[in-house]
Amino acid sequence: MGAFCSVIKFENLQELKRLCHWGPIIALGVIAICSTMAMIDSVLWYWPLHTTGGSVNFIMLINWTVMILYNYFNAMFVGPGFVPLGWKPENSQDSMYLQYCKVCQAYKAPRSHHCRKCNRCVMKMDHHCPWINNCCGYQNHASFTLFLLLAPLGCIHAAFIFVMTMYTQLYNRLSFGWNTVKIDMSAARRDPLPIVPFGLAAFAATLFALGLALGTTIAVGMLFFIQMKIILRNKTSIESWIEEKAKDRIQYYQLDEVFVFPYDMGSKWKNFTQVFTWSGVPEGDGLEWPVREDCHPYSLTIEQLKQKADKRVRSVRYKVTEDYSGSCCPLNKGIKTIFTIPCTEEPRIQLRKGEFILATRGLRYWLYGDKILDDSFAEGVSRIRGWFPRKCVEKCPCEAETDPAPEGEKKNR
Repeated sequence: MGAFCSVIKFENLQELKRLCHWGPIIALGVIAICSTMAMIDSVLWYWPLHTTGGSVNFIMLINWTVMILYNYFNAMFVGPGFVPLGWKPENSQDSMYLQYCKVCQAYKAPRSHHCRKCNRCVMKMDHHCPWINNCCGYQNHASFTLFLLLAPLGCIHAAFIFVMTMYTQLYNRLSFGWNTVKIDMSAARRDPLPIVPFGLAAFAATLFALGLALGTTIAVGMLFFIQMKIILRNKTSIESWIEEKAKDRIQYYQLDEVFVFPYDMGSKWKNFTQVFTWSGVPEGDGLEWPVREDCHPYSLTIEQLKQKADKRVRSVRYKVTEDYSGSCCPLNKGIKTIFTIPCTEEPRIQLRKGEFILATRGLRYWLYGDKILDDSFAEGVSRIRGWFPRKCVEKCPCEAETDPAPEGEKKNR
């Protein structure tokens, strides 16, 4: 109930502007089309309300829609939670372990990062999601993940209704001839006569909604899998990248140390309950976090400071070996590249063979960095920043040991 009230009682009406963005418009449009068409198809042509099964089916469709929209708006309007402006640790000596944000005029609390889109330091920031036009972080991580779970489940139910509607309505209208299959749509006017005939327009709308439902199931289902993977490790997407660079820094300098991620409680269930609770309110206050017994309370922030001071770790030089058009869905770069597209508003950059890139972070099949328009690396040189596929570049010889390779590849080195 408290979470529900927090959705209704906005801090100010400016929050409603989040809806005026291409992400929420597309997301809500897909939800509206799939839900509306599923209800129409079910009631008019597949499973009428006067039957017990039809009534149960209709109630389930409404239930899916309500739960999906509830978690969607909860993730959007409750938000991730922001570090208070001017915040500083209670113990002034702890500030030496923290980074200072000049924009927020505050220290960055452990696990927090500054979001350029929100223009605030976000508590336990995972990423800025264009589909909710907000960050995913401490307060809304559970709602966002539940939305990623419920949306595919609801779409699977809707897709089943679309398929069964087309099958039952067209089964007796198929006319098979030599090398042809014809559909007699006039059969919709025969007895028994439905309230609204299943005509060509209804068939086209149902087929379109089926495509949206299947596409949403695949795309959002993969995002849910990725989120659950990091939640069970009590990490965020940003922290996974920090850990990757930490291991690479140790390997490069051949240090006699092992980086241990401090927030992994050692149990998947304990990690799970850090995000999902029966009350709906996440554990802690978003500023202080429990750590493993063998770790310093500021292990991760200390590592961030080391990486910030080490320019070699902050960026890795690559040379472009394949052209890339800058498209969001590069069909010619492999199936794995297509299905692991970064879910972010950050741009993609066009690459030409022979150019040089400074990569600062990345995923298994994508990297993010600066394309240097001049072949020098001096400060002040104009750069273009964005995402690009890993397979389009290769490490420069001098950087051969510095690239934060994916976990699976590291084990095989």
